[in-house]
Amino acid sequence: MTELCRRLLWFSLPDQRPRRELYWMSLMPGTRVTALAAQRPYGDVDWVPARYRRPVRRFVEAGALAWARDLERLDPRQDWVASLELCSLVTGQAGRWARRHGVRQAVLTWENLVHQPLYRVPPYRDAFRRSLDADLLLCLVESARQHLLEHGVDDSRIRVVLPGVDTDLFHPADEPVTDPVAIFVSPLAANKGIDTVLAAMAHVRRVVPEARLLVMGRGPMEPLVRTAGADAGVTLLGPGSAEKVAAALRSASVFVTAPRSTWKWNEQFGLAYLEAMASGLPVVTTVCGTNHEAVQPPNLRTANSAEALAEGLLAFLADPGHAAEVGKLNRAHVLANHELAAQCRAMGEAFASLERAP
Repeated sequence: MTELCRRLLWFSLPDQRPRRELYWMSLMPGTRVTALAAQRPYGDVDWVPARYRRPVRRFVEAGALAWARDLERLDPRQDWVASLELCSLVTGQAGRWARRHGVRQAVLTWENLVHQPLYRVPPYRDAFRRSLDADLLLCLVESARQHLLEHGVDDSRIRVVLPGVDTDLFHPADEPVTDPVAIFVSPLAANKGIDTVLAAMAHVRRVVPEARLLVMGRGPMEPLVRTAGADAGVTLLGPGSAEKVAAALRSASVFVTAPRSTWKWNEQFGLAYLEAMASGLPVVTTVCGTNHEAVQPPNLRTANSAEALAEGLLAFLADPGHAAEVGKLNRAHVLANHELAAQCRAMGEAFASLERAP
């Protein structure tokens, strides 16, 4: 058993999702994580309940206009303080706290927009400028490294560790699903393109009338999914735990999304792709941002249109043998490049490499 030697304090965003960055750091060898968070974190993490000052709720996740309260309760006996995203306001707080207590700072980032509009808007601008001085900038996609270099960050402080996925939880069905069943697992929001997916399935069903679409998630476009209904071959599963998502993926034969860029976001990587690939499914999605880092041939990235997406879906839904073959390749790729424990060890080594530096 590895002796614990690294103490890490995590500043959570108010809307942070479970089983992601905080959880991965808790699995780094030789690390004990304390998290300032609104909800009890998933995994073996010491929890400091957090409150946030949040004047408006228009933006979520890294763009949330929110600051953590009660920082005086935090134990300064830490080796690192870490947070998510360069311009999040809690990252600005983490940077100030780290300097006040003489603690190293790490910022984890997926950001791939060099000209992210929030960088020009106070108070996000100040948080961004502070984050560029962090001891470690840990990129979770390759494109984030280039983004940092273009902002003048010294490469010696940048590390890239691609995300991992629980390949025991997300595993293929005992036998590949041969029925033409597509599955969408993402927020039901415009940027994830559920409207395009529904329109594409209408085209698909003209060729394969028995084709069905499972939809897992929640969001503002849920009424559109409900309206489509069973007559269009659409089943709304609602939100679910990771275990429910994994089970749902094993009931489908192809995974589909249709992301589109917004004024402050484009697709960075897409953990849902990895979960589907680990579950032995081929992926069909639209070209968006840097999702080519996750979705590589023989999976399909199409133009952002219902017709193009339908053509991609038909390549798998009408040929279950081809779908099973690509799904097998996807599973092997995830095991080789994104196995959770291996990626968490690599993340720990990223911290250790800076600890060894003068």
